[in-house]
Amino acid sequence: MFKKILIANRGEIALRIIRASRELGIKTVAVFSTADDLSLHKKFADEAICIGPPNPLKSYLNIPSILAAAELTDADAIHPGYGFLSENANFSSICKENNIVFIGSDSKTISKMGHKSTAKETMKTVGVEVIPGSEGVVKNVQDGLEIASSIGYPVIIKAASGGGGRGMRMVENEEDFTNSFNSAQSESKIAFDNDEVYIEKYFTQPRHIEIQILSDIHGNTFAFGERECSIQRRHQKVIEESPSPIIDDETRKKMCDTAVLAAKSVNYVGAGTIEFLYDPLTNNFYFMEMNTRIQVEHPVTEFVTNVDLVKHQILCHAGLALPSKYKDLNLRGHSIECRINAEDPDKNFMPSPGTLTSVHFPGGLGVRVDSSVYTGYTIPPNYDSMIAKVIVHAQSRTEAINKMYTSLDECVISGIKTNIEFQKKILKNDSFIKGDFNTNFLNNF
Repeated sequence: MFKKILIANRGEIALRIIRASRELGIKTVAVFSTADDLSLHKKFADEAICIGPPNPLKSYLNIPSILAAAELTDADAIHPGYGFLSENANFSSICKENNIVFIGSDSKTISKMGHKSTAKETMKTVGVEVIPGSEGVVKNVQDGLEIASSIGYPVIIKAASGGGGRGMRMVENEEDFTNSFNSAQSESKIAFDNDEVYIEKYFTQPRHIEIQILSDIHGNTFAFGERECSIQRRHQKVIEESPSPIIDDETRKKMCDTAVLAAKSVNYVGAGTIEFLYDPLTNNFYFMEMNTRIQVEHPVTEFVTNVDLVKHQILCHAGLALPSKYKDLNLRGHSIECRINAEDPDKNFMPSPGTLTSVHFPGGLGVRVDSSVYTGYTIPPNYDSMIAKVIVHAQSRTEAINKMYTSLDECVISGIKTNIEFQKKILKNDSFIKGDFNTNFLNNF
């Protein structure tokens, strides 16, 4: 078992990893930027080291500084959380070279599955159905036009190294293709220092369904049901739930079996997520990508399975075997998560950093809040705008919706703007309540 884990992250996910580590009897090291000097992850870790200024490139993405902190504190493992360096193949490789366990995928798996077009090719070789599209990266506009014509409009252009909706453009006709292609390449270069893009068929009523998996080094891989992630704004998730209101037992089993096959095909170890596009018009699903890390929305799966995913992620990388009982897990009840962001919905969701003058979170049976903010805390402008996750669990989806609305009603976050009222508006929408929505739901909301 690990003696000490350095957490190469910040905010609520850093606190989440600290809690899991403490319950396993493992000491923790927090790294923080000067902007996070008063952060809770710094306070609750056993040790804390400043690794640089607010700019992430000089702190949370600064590999030499993080490794130096690990060596200085004798940490034998590094947990990257999500975002930042969590899917950085170079970082994973450097950790291994320095005899530090990277609690994430090895560099080979990240390179294979973290690059979307490469991941698709890998999945096709083992019989996993993928979205119709280009065979790998599209080199130029002319090739792209020919591919788009062959698969039929509408199509979507995606950054090969992308995420969070960046470097992504939907194209409805040939006339708009060239500008969209060039725009996607430029945005991808700025966001990921890689202008490679690929093309896929665009579905008009798609659902975003993902399967949580855990794999150990002994060859065991288990699926933990699906998460419905179709409520998105600009390709970024807003509300997640488990199980999906549209997936039946037969389809769920097929998706879980496919996810296990996908993970085993690359000898995956740890926590990961296989993301699918589900077409309700045909009941077919297609592999989109694999996230080789823990997900923001993992708590909804924890609620419906009663499994601590972060603990088990750590245990898998420590060499322990997963319990065989996870082969036949039944989902219990329904769970919903709302992401609370420091942003102003009335001003096109403009970020709203600032000092919190008052904070009160909800409670009660089946209510969980993952956050790292408190009254008097100043939200820096340098990082992601998510400041809390409110997660509820109930016996039915209807009860879960009502519980979430009540919980959001109890939330008090003063001093900044948040998207709480926007979330409540979604929860009261008839189409959402009926489960009748897709990834385009918020486009005209």
